[in-house]
Parts: sequence; structure tokens; C-alpha cells
Amino acid sequence: MTAPRVPGAQLRHGRAALALSFFIQGAVFALLVTRIPAIQDRYGISDGLLPAFLAAVPVLAGVGSVVTERLVRRVRPSLVLRAVQPVVCLALAVVGSVGSMAQAAVALAVFGLTVGALDASMNMLGVSLQRAYGRSIMLGFHAAYSLGGIVGASLAWAGAHWKLSLALLYGPAVAVLAPLALLVGRWFVDRGRRAQEGREEAPAGAVAPLAMRLLLPLCLVMAFAYIGDSTVSNWSAKYLQDVLGSSEQLATLPYNVYMVTTLLGRAVGDLGVRRFGAVAVVRAGAVVAAGGFAVVAAAPGPWAGMAGFTLLGLGLCVLVPQTFAAAGRYAYEKHGPEAADMAVARLNIFNYVGFLIGSPLVGALGDAWSYRGAMLVPMALVLVTLLYARSFGAPEARYGDGHERPRTADVG
Repeated sequence: MTAPRVPGAQLRHGRAALALSFFIQGAVFALLVTRIPAIQDRYGISDGLLPAFLAAVPVLAGVGSVVTERLVRRVRPSLVLRAVQPVVCLALAVVGSVGSMAQAAVALAVFGLTVGALDASMNMLGVSLQRAYGRSIMLGFHAAYSLGGIVGASLAWAGAHWKLSLALLYGPAVAVLAPLALLVGRWFVDRGRRAQEGREEAPAGAVAPLAMRLLLPLCLVMAFAYIGDSTVSNWSAKYLQDVLGSSEQLATLPYNVYMVTTLLGRAVGDLGVRRFGAVAVVRAGAVVAAGGFAVVAAAPGPWAGMAGFTLLGLGLCVLVPQTFAAAGRYAYEKHGPEAADMAVARLNIFNYVGFLIGSPLVGALGDAWSYRGAMLVPMALVLVTLLYARSFGAPEARYGDGHERPRTADVG
């Protein structure tokens, strides 16, 4: 018996709603990370204590992702996302408005836990929707995240330029983003996924075990991609100014350029996957990203360094969305949609592993050796992706009746 299909209009609405959710998360995260110096000054956080604050957020996010893996066995990912995204927004507002360091620490802890659940459930829905569409759309969701990041960083720049307090910056932004998050959640699509895909509803806790060793190549790719990403976000300005001799003003541009090229690459990336396949796109992305690190390491001046960071955005941008898609596709083929959710949640942990490792690794190598040499390490790690590129070529998701899911021409 052929499984019923989700109406095309419902899929389109679900796709647009999820893209808005990615956009909101990109804006909120950028508003937090780009104003860390202001948060430090407001609450009197010492330079020695700041790394602990910064490390706590991704560590707790990893915990949130683990909890979400278990939670979605009983609750739909869409319900998790609808519950936690407004909390993430509100936690941002609290970070900017409380009166003590201890209260700010609690708000950041809540932010970390819920952002882990948010990232996991958001990508679960993205993988599920891509399966329903029968073609690559995952990069488009991450393009929306990049666009949100650009908007959030721009708002943060405006706040710094006009010397707005954190409360005055975060308050109006959250007043718009939190209700929007609640509103778009009404159109998320994952109700009755098992029935729509021709599978029986499994009892809670009856999910087949998913061998972590089979996901290990994708986990490593995820970690390496985020080591590269955190290198750009944390060291690009310092590198351009201290190593390549740029002005302070010019040193602020590499990350903005990186974000813009990430957006552009993701906006067209799905077309590349449909035309050439995920394996070819991932290989090309790894080579371009490695080339970007090589240009940065060898750059004779700031403008050459800027060109390297531009290449990095174009290369790294495809790796994370395709890694989520490949893990979900593989797990679905083996064990069904519940296992796909589990795979995404586990893979999401390595997002935070890479983020935690990347910045301290480059900083330690830069201090002990040289910052030019330090750029060669994330370059080498990104090139390791080429060894695992075949892991991205898993077969297309199938219906329970064993037939390939047809391309859905009636959904945009």
C-alpha cells in the first residue's frame, strides 16, 4: 500500500516556517556572540573568568542536544522547537537586563541548554522536510540562518555605534523575535510522519539501536567544519590586524565578508547538490575551504587575507548542512524516522565540540609557534573531509513499501 503524501501547500508552509525559525536563531545567536565584550564589561567578568563563561554555553548546549535525543522519542521535534525557541529569545533579553554576574550566568546557562535543544530539533525538522520533498533543500535552511546572523550582527553593530545598553538592544529585538517564533511554529510539518512514510508507530523507547561508530565519519566532519568556523569568528580580526598589519577598521571586515559568502554559498548550494550530488559538493567545499586557509596563511597583506576568508565562507558553508542531511538519510534507511532524529541529535553535539576546540587550538598554536602556521591546522582538518566524502552519498530515503520516493514537483 502506498503511503499518503503530505499536501504540497502544507509542505511549502512548513518549509517557509522552518526557514524563519533558522533565521530567528541566526539573529539571536549573533546578537549574543557579537556583544560578548559589552556583556563582560556590564557584569565585571574578568578576562580569566570569561573563557569559563564562553565554554559553558556550548557544553550545556551539548547536554541539551542529548536530552532532546531522548525527548523526541515521546514528543514530536516540532513541539520541542516551538517550546524552546521563545525561551532562547527570552534568555537573551535576560542576559542583557539582569543586575548581577550570577544572574547573567544563570541566564546564559538557560540559553545554552535550550539552544542545544533548538539546534537539534530544528535540524531534525529540516532533514524530515528534505525527505518529504525528495530533493536537497537543507542548505536553504542554513542560508536563512546565515541571513539571520548578518541581521543580528548588524543590529549589534548599530547598538555599539549608538552606545545602546544591552537591555535597550536586546529588548526590542526579542519583542519581535519571540512572538514570531511562537507564530511560525503553527506551520511546522512533522505530524504523523511515520504514517505518512508508511511506517508503523513504534512504542516509546522501542527505537532500534544506532551504532555510533557508523556515524563517526560524519561526526568528525562536523567537528572539523566548526573548528574552521570558530577560527574565522574568533581569530580573523586579530589575524588581519596583528599578522597582516591592517587597520583596526579593516580588521572588522573579514567576518562580515565570511558571513556574506556563507549566505551566498548556501543560497545556491541546494542547486549544486541536485545537479552534481552531495559527494561532489562536499569535496568541492572542502577543497575551496582548505584553499582559503592556505591563502590566509600565505597572505602578504590584508587584502590577500580578505580573499582567503572569502574563500573560506564559500567552502565551509556546505559542509554542516550536508552532514546533517547525510546522517539523517543514513539512519532513516537503517531504522526509520526515529533513528534519523537520534542521528541528528548526536551529530549536533560535535557542532559544539568543534566550537570548543577551534578557538583555543588556534590560540595555543599561535602563541607557541605562529599564527600563520596555526592556520594550517584547520586547513589540514578540513582536507580530512575528503577521506569521508563517500559517507555523504547514502541512497535516497524510501517509503515503507521499498520504492524510491518520487520527486515532488508540486512543492516549491
